[in-house]
Amino acid sequence: MAPLLVSAKESVEQEASSYKVKEEVEYSDYVTEVMSFLWQPGRLGYEHVWPNMEFGWKIVVGTIIGFLGAAFGSVGGVGGGGIFVPMLTLIIGFDQKSSTALSKCMIMGGAASSVFYNLKQRHPTLELPVIDYDLALLFQPMLMLGISIGVAFNVIFADWMITILLIIIFLVTSTKAFLKGVETWKKETIVKEEAARLLQSDNGIEDVEYKPIPGGPNDITNAATKESEKLDVSILENVYWKEVGILFAVWIIILALEITKNYTSTCSVAYWVLNLLQFPVTFGVSAYEAVNLYKGKRVIASRGEEGTNWKVHQLVLYCATGIAAGVVGGLLGLGGGFILGPLFLELGIPPQVSSATATFAMTFSSSMSVIEYYLLKRFPVPYALYFIAVATVAALVGQHLVRKVIAILGRASLIIFILAATIFVSAISLGGVGIVSMIEKIQEHEYMGFENLCTYEA
Repeated sequence: MAPLLVSAKESVEQEASSYKVKEEVEYSDYVTEVMSFLWQPGRLGYEHVWPNMEFGWKIVVGTIIGFLGAAFGSVGGVGGGGIFVPMLTLIIGFDQKSSTALSKCMIMGGAASSVFYNLKQRHPTLELPVIDYDLALLFQPMLMLGISIGVAFNVIFADWMITILLIIIFLVTSTKAFLKGVETWKKETIVKEEAARLLQSDNGIEDVEYKPIPGGPNDITNAATKESEKLDVSILENVYWKEVGILFAVWIIILALEITKNYTSTCSVAYWVLNLLQFPVTFGVSAYEAVNLYKGKRVIASRGEEGTNWKVHQLVLYCATGIAAGVVGGLLGLGGGFILGPLFLELGIPPQVSSATATFAMTFSSSMSVIEYYLLKRFPVPYALYFIAVATVAALVGQHLVRKVIAILGRASLIIFILAATIFVSAISLGGVGIVSMIEKIQEHEYMGFENLCTYEA
């Protein structure tokens, strides 16, 4: 009897041991499959698709959609990349990464024309330019640093990774922007009702101290006078040349580093040294502005009195957000305004100033992206020149028309709703394109892992 029990015990132990080994082997195989899916040395899953530039229905439809996207995107201060990329992918026929690069070209054209339009515009309630140059000086260097990182990530990350990140970020930012728009709309309604009540009173509104909300309807009696005063300001007087000069110097330095990097071997020592040199340049300028804000030597004047009190953790968080906005912009081929726009609104910046400043920042960062994508040979030049022209004209038309509507209705919150709608539409369109592409690649068993930056060839 005892030998039987011993034999049975040994049999059970052997079965348990073999099951454990089998389970370990299956787990090891699963891990291997996941790693193989994400990374296969020497294998590239990306090949660019550039259709021939021929006049036809695709160009016509693409031009119309691009025009509308640039018009609304420039008004919201987000560029419109979330509309450009699906248009370039689904209608024109580019692959997703080439569409990302071309969308940056369109964002640059729209941003540049919007900045030209805004250079003579004034703050809606204060005697200041509509572009907050101190705010730009804090965020812009960080945005350009993030752009450089994001462009590299665009090469490395697979499309499905970019799609998931895009959907999450856009749904969050569009929701926050919409809620901010509702809040601003309610405040504007209160102001308009108060102004109407004061007009009906016997004393009028001259003897009543009335302070409109930022971006809300101005004092009705003095509106025409103030508007005429604002229109009389020349560009030379309306631009803070010192701040613009600093930002331009940072742009030139980063651009020189990027061009020099193009003549080095990818992933060589010189390549990484040139990348790392961007950090002291960008951090130095933003840190200079942040320290002056903290000490009270400079202020974010567009916030009014609130722009004079800053805490260390706030400044660190905002600089980090600037880098994040740049990374997202470079990675997804979108304007950093998708992040900066909602952030500026949360800071209490009026919608007009938020849109103008975000667009001003995007002019530098998007042009940097275009040059980097050009050096990587990520887009065909003829298509880029054509769509830049479309976006440039559309942005001017959009800025002019929407500001006319705001002046008539006294509703600056329209800019916020345009911002929220543009981001939400971008989430749906870009997310949909990305999901369809991901399903097709899964069905065709294509490689969907990380690309190798060091062996990448355009």
